Amino acid sequence: MHSQRQPTYPPLNTLKAVADDVWIVDGPVIRFGPRLMQMPFPTRMTVIRIDDGLFIHSPTPLTPELKAEIEATGTPRWIVGPNRIHYWWIPDWHRAFPEASVYLAPRIREQAGGHIDFECRTLERASGYPWDAAIATLPVEGSYMTEVEFFHRASRTLVLTDFIENFEPGKLDSWLMRMLTRLGGVRDPDGGMPRDMRLTFAKDRARLKTTVETMIGWNPERIILAHGRWYERDGANELRRAFRWLLK
Repeated sequence: MHSQRQPTYPPLNTLKAVADDVWIVDGPVIRFGPRLMQMPFPTRMTVIRIDDGLFIHSPTPLTPELKAEIEATGTPRWIVGPNRIHYWWIPDWHRAFPEASVYLAPRIREQAGGHIDFECRTLERASGYPWDAAIATLPVEGSYMTEVEFFHRASRTLVLTDFIENFEPGKLDSWLMRMLTRLGGVRDPDGGMPRDMRLTFAKDRARLKTTVETMIGWNPERIILAHGRWYERDGANELRRAFRWLLK
């Protein structure tokens, strides 16, 4: 029987306001993981306006319609790849907005190879960026990858990528996917850091705990995730829930 499940979050490829000067764009499904166990991942980008400039986080495909919406909202100033596996559509955005500076998390160039062949800047520190006054930057370094998190102070919006994933069972098209997300610790309503990602922090749990406590201290109202249902309210408590295994 053909599955009627809708794995994405329509409407796709369009700006959706979530707070003053903050939007998300829900993109298409990608498949990621070992070849015989690839999972469908709905994708999501975040757009934050600072004055008339736009901060583009983990960009999804740039359709003509989305490009027109972006240009009506502001001028892209910064295009951000927040970890080594979130970079695929950055070249398209760079071609469309060549005046925007591209910032990449460590190891993206290694991962991307020739896919990114233009000048970029590295996200490797917590400050010294042109968006510092509006957005806090927090690199989280693990043995496999560094993910860079962002907090928009005015709207109390925390922007994560794979640090928390939260797949809704009703959007998964097989019992295997539902089982894998539960075993992986990433199934709604109890989404969290994927268990394989936790292992990359095994040697420095104290540092990871300090990072999580920093984010809780920001007291975010909402948390935007790249994959799955994001948290519209009570963000600090969602962090405490998702990282209870670390904070106890």
